[in-house]
Amino acid sequence: MKTILLCSDLDRTLIPNGSQPESPQARPALFRLAGHQAFRLAYVSGRDQDLVREAIADYRLPEPDFVIGDVGATLYRVEGKQWRMNEAWWREIGKDWHGLEHDDINAMLSAVKDVELELQPPEKQSKYKISYYTDPSVDADRFKERISGIFQDHKVAASIIWSRDEAEKRGLLDILPRRANKLLAIRFLMESEEMKEDRTVFAGDSGNDLDVLTSGLQAILVRNAAADVRQTAVERLSEQGRQERLYMAKGDFRGMNGNYAAGVLEGLTHFFPEIEDRVASAMRAPA
Repeated sequence: MKTILLCSDLDRTLIPNGSQPESPQARPALFRLAGHQAFRLAYVSGRDQDLVREAIADYRLPEPDFVIGDVGATLYRVEGKQWRMNEAWWREIGKDWHGLEHDDINAMLSAVKDVELELQPPEKQSKYKISYYTDPSVDADRFKERISGIFQDHKVAASIIWSRDEAEKRGLLDILPRRANKLLAIRFLMESEEMKEDRTVFAGDSGNDLDVLTSGLQAILVRNAAADVRQTAVERLSEQGRQERLYMAKGDFRGMNGNYAAGVLEGLTHFFPEIEDRVASAMRAPA
């Protein structure tokens, strides 16, 4: 069997940390399937290295071959316990900052006086990712526009990602090179590993996966995805005439509900029907 590259989001895609129930046999079956030599597995997540490692241990996920972390700002090759940073990917995204790095961008944003920017802990930072805590009540659009103006003045191409941590009642601000995103990192990995599109598939669930889900790559949307994500994905792909590139899990596969890993297995067999017997065998194996 020709090699398959599965690129998958973690939270609420493989990790069952949403409100919907998990099919208990799905994650163990995926674990066994991923151990086959014809499969290569890449986790694609907003989590940093420590949080990805934590998720693998806590949820007994298969060890990946690659990890795209920090929303695309880092790319690792995983060899046993060794995670080797892909320096070529850093060189690629670093072009957006013209030789500037974390501390340079942080100093640049010292011009923002009226909104407090508190650097998050060191483990949340990387060479090309700066993460802050900030006021959760800030006008996010105006705030991002102001920061964007500072970057334009310095000819820096950056993505400005603002969100709110409701539990901790604080704002979250991430600054990354514009090229540091899930889609471009996946395409870089495919090119580096000489993986063709017809042997690559992405699985996701949320709005921050939409760029990949609607890119034309083969993609799986797990059944527990929000209705608005499903609708947006269908609309975008319909406009492109590429509806067949997205499989939306239905929950009718081998008695599973299509949520989380069950949806990933269902989508894999849709795009690669030759693996269905292997999936069935993985589901029958004792826990």
